[in-house]
Amino acid sequence: MPDNSSYMAVPVFALWIFILAVVVVLAVVLVTMKVRTRKGGRIAAAVEAARSPLPEFEKNGQSAAAALVQWSPETLRHILATELPDAQVIVVSNREPYIHNREGDDIQLVVPASGLVSALEPITRACAGTWIAYGGGSADALVVDKNDRIEVPPDNPSYTLRRVWLSEEEQQGYYLGFANEGLWPLCHIAFTRPIFRASDWEAYEAVNRKFADTVVAEARNERPIVLVQDYHFALLPRMIRERLPEAIIITFWHIPWPNSEVFSICPWREKILEGLLGSSIVGFHTQFHCNNFIDSVDRFLESRIEREDSAISYGGQISLVHAYPISIEWPPAQLAKLPDVAQCRRQVREKFGLAEHVKLCVGVERLDYTKGILDRFNALDELLTLHPEWIGKVAFLQIAAPSRGTLPAYQQLYEECLRHAEDLNQRHGREGYTPVLMVTEHHSQEQVYEIYRAADVCMVTSLHDGMNLVAKEFVAAREDEQGVLLLSMFAGASKELLEALIVNPYDAAMMGDALLQALTMSEDEQLQRMRRMREIVRDNNVYRWAGSMLLDAARLRKRDAVDRAVGVAPAPPGNVISLLDRRRVAAL
Repeated sequence: MPDNSSYMAVPVFALWIFILAVVVVLAVVLVTMKVRTRKGGRIAAAVEAARSPLPEFEKNGQSAAAALVQWSPETLRHILATELPDAQVIVVSNREPYIHNREGDDIQLVVPASGLVSALEPITRACAGTWIAYGGGSADALVVDKNDRIEVPPDNPSYTLRRVWLSEEEQQGYYLGFANEGLWPLCHIAFTRPIFRASDWEAYEAVNRKFADTVVAEARNERPIVLVQDYHFALLPRMIRERLPEAIIITFWHIPWPNSEVFSICPWREKILEGLLGSSIVGFHTQFHCNNFIDSVDRFLESRIEREDSAISYGGQISLVHAYPISIEWPPAQLAKLPDVAQCRRQVREKFGLAEHVKLCVGVERLDYTKGILDRFNALDELLTLHPEWIGKVAFLQIAAPSRGTLPAYQQLYEECLRHAEDLNQRHGREGYTPVLMVTEHHSQEQVYEIYRAADVCMVTSLHDGMNLVAKEFVAAREDEQGVLLLSMFAGASKELLEALIVNPYDAAMMGDALLQALTMSEDEQLQRMRRMREIVRDNNVYRWAGSMLLDAARLRKRDAVDRAVGVAPAPPGNVISLLDRRRVAAL
């Protein structure tokens, strides 16, 4: 046989040469990486220094360690002092937290029963900020100084209320017209057709510009933190950004955001999206509404969207889109002014002529077609028809504060509610017994909390809602850990208060069954459910809501400081997120 050893030597020699080359290449790569690491060490250290003061945030704006923090006004003041020193906080909303009205020769102070006001008022107090709002009270102009400012609250001045004046035509077009006949039904799936008029849009633009002028006038420097509230001011963030480019602008949308197909109805959809994307952060109650907003931007604007990071790059600027579930003050200040639950129960029953053995169900809100008031009447009708033994043993008290009464849809709703209530009372009422008590009057927050404490069942049956703070107010009012919350699956609160009886308000049979379950629930089960819900409302209170946004604002400021320190170039053209910006977004 021939000797093949010489042929095998060549491949073995080539293999050793290849291995030696690989080792040399790896050594060169390691040396190069080490040199680059040393060169970039200074920048990396600066970036880490900015990140270190605060824990990393989850994508929805909530801290992983937030549950361990007891959120309070002191917590907010600490955040402002340590993370946002010398920062000016400006709140902008349509509704003002205090209204001055004429009462004969006197001036009466009114605190509106508003979810937005009840959520933001303690925050502005804690921050000693400035609140800019429409001055609609008949005596509002009489009590302000020459700069249209007044210090509030009256008994303990803690912040400045700056009033903006609107003409009757502006109020009609901007508020009643575009905001409430256009955007409100557009965003709430309650099957009321939106109405869009060019004249209303022009008024909406003009009023947003007027508020932008006021924000700039009230800003003490070029870098305020501006908290823009709700659908009345979709154009305001962009208008502020044009004049205060270094401001941190957080826009919170208190109502739902519809899917992109529904949103396409709006003739000025692109301008609304462009306006909101002037914000540093756009906030919603739930991640579902965040997703709908991002989908709308994706469909109607040329933008760069990073869905994993919930970030949108548009016009060279990044806007984060986060979920911040709103809540209430804990404990509610009104409770300190009220007697115990037993006394509240006696007072409410005496006021409305209810016998002690009658179970009391309540509903409390503005008279609005999104709240499902008629559906509650249908549920009560279902209960009394299928279970006539409850006739004379249950009454439903509906507190419906008049709202937007000049609009046809609200006039029609008012008339329908009265007809349904009268029909129920005729069919199921008896001598000395009225199943439905319909009260269309404004109530103070103290009066509302008294009713919560007296109720056996609270019905929150929104057809579509952002959060609906009535559910959380009812839970907070029940220090006795009794009472049952019947809650719509279409209210944002249903994502948190899982121990409530969750219902579909469109299903009258289901609602009737749930109402029967609520009325017959044992005291022990009520206690277990209410105790857990009270823990949730206590821990996820309004100070946590605001603190999460302020901490995100602090992180954005720190990133800006790092960018200036290391000389980061402006954002590239074409709405493309740079690599550094991509990392900045991921860290928030």
